[in-house]
Amino acid sequence: MSSRPLRRVWAVVPAAGRGARFESEANLPKQYAPLAGATVLEWSLAALLSEPRVEGIVIALAADDTRWPDIAASMPLSKIHTTIGGATRPESVMNGLKALETLAAAEDWVLVHDAARPCLTSIDLTALIDAVGAGAESADIVNGAVLASPIVDTVKRERGGIAVDTVDRDGLWRALTPQVFGFARLRQALDDVVRGGIAVTDEAQAMERLGLPARLVRGSPFNIKVTRAEDLSMAEAILKGTETSRMRIGQGFDVHAFGDGDHVVLAGVRIDYPRGVVAHSDGDVVIHALCDAVLGALGQGDIGQHFPDSDARYRGADSRVFLREVTARMRAAGLTLVNADVTVLAEAPRIAKHRSAMAENLAADLGVSARLINIKATTTERLGFIGRGEGIAASAAVLLDAHTSR
Repeated sequence: MSSRPLRRVWAVVPAAGRGARFESEANLPKQYAPLAGATVLEWSLAALLSEPRVEGIVIALAADDTRWPDIAASMPLSKIHTTIGGATRPESVMNGLKALETLAAAEDWVLVHDAARPCLTSIDLTALIDAVGAGAESADIVNGAVLASPIVDTVKRERGGIAVDTVDRDGLWRALTPQVFGFARLRQALDDVVRGGIAVTDEAQAMERLGLPARLVRGSPFNIKVTRAEDLSMAEAILKGTETSRMRIGQGFDVHAFGDGDHVVLAGVRIDYPRGVVAHSDGDVVIHALCDAVLGALGQGDIGQHFPDSDARYRGADSRVFLREVTARMRAAGLTLVNADVTVLAEAPRIAKHRSAMAENLAADLGVSARLINIKATTTERLGFIGRGEGIAASAAVLLDAHTSR
């Protein structure tokens, strides 16, 4: 069996630009312009945050950026890192790579995505990552890959405002983002252009200078870049026709055995009981089931992947911390909770008098009204381990939908 490591996937988003061609009434950099209830940057991050194979994202910000903290409050910060960007795109991406030095291996893949390209779909991102064999062994498969769209319009060469020539469009493509390359080689390519003061318009061009051309992966022509203020109207129309029409269903289940103790915690409410539960964290089966339901709807695995019981940080942890993190992932994906239905399975303790407090806790962490949270309980008619009083369980079902107001 080969001992070569697997190639993980990281992302860098240069977001330090001022957008000289972008003029808005609010005088905002284009990445912070309002778009469909969020900002351009939030939409640009959405697909990256929803992709489980992306280990982490570095955002390169302007040194005087004061707007990011407001956005960060609703982001899954365990997946996002920030650094100071540079005066040019290559410098910003290079700073992002430097911030990944302690996290990424030389053979890992790095996605670079424009901060002002908000219409990236999960389908295109999946195709791009698949194209480089992410998760495969570290032997080279391709140099890298670029999302691109073939040019279908007639192309004219202009001189002094006059069309002087028609360019053969055969074989011409529009380069989009993300673009993905190996960490070490991308760093080498960008270091070369930064040190030499060489102008390049994307990472693929820097790689081409090293004789490392990328594979083209056909992407949606609607993956537009916001360059001028009028582009916002087109971006919003695209999002309304794609991202904002999604509905996602998820279900989750969790169980814990009773053990030593004098209480159980359900939905963040401490309930006195002659026994406790055997668990690495606080053993809150309601929140654990609900987290799994939301993660399932997002297509992001389960609670064990994100908060493993092998991690000492989560020993005795308040499970509401987990739910808030999962909620941040939901919001980053452009989704909100429509409703949640939770069932507690136990002979005891009884939860009737605690249901209101439980719903309030869950609603607060999910950022919705408690009216959208339904909590009920049932027994198993004394059948099985629950019927014998050996443990407690919970199941949860959720409906998520995209929204235009975060």
